[in-house]
Amino acid sequence: MSSAPAKFAVTTKTPIEGVVTKPLRVMPDERGWLMEILRGDDGGLFEKFGQVYVSATYPGVVKAWHYHKHQVDFFACVAGMVKLVLVDTREGSPTQGAINEFYLGMQNPMLVRVPNLVYHGWKCIGPEPSLVVNVPTEPYRYTDPDEYRLEPHGTLPYDWTRKDG
Repeated sequence: MSSAPAKFAVTTKTPIEGVVTKPLRVMPDERGWLMEILRGDDGGLFEKFGQVYVSATYPGVVKAWHYHKHQVDFFACVAGMVKLVLVDTREGSPTQGAINEFYLGMQNPMLVRVPNLVYHGWKCIGPEPSLVVNVPTEPYRYTDPDEYRLEPHGTLPYDWTRKDG
């Protein structure tokens, strides 16, 4: 992975190359609700199945930064709210230097496809713990993880501080 370029731009209007989003529909009835996240027949979105897991994050906690060389992630927040942030440091990428922010959760049900080689992480931004479901394309390799980490603060040009105003 090359070092990050000096100039970065935060945008949610122009997605990083390879990032795909899908609005999720919540179907409520008198018993509760159902939300489909990722289907095998999601044309152009579904790639392959590796595993499914859920990650709980406590309010105000940042889980960042890492990328994968091979794995593609598909994130949806099914409880609470998170700010998912992606940083494109890929050498030669048409969106090199771009930063995307996505607000995911019950107030904005959405699936986000995070391509390999793109740094990503999230912060729980609600008053309750958040639950993020991931459907990655590869199963986790315990003895040789496809995971390349940086510290969450001060390593990439992104400030996790809440922006008031």
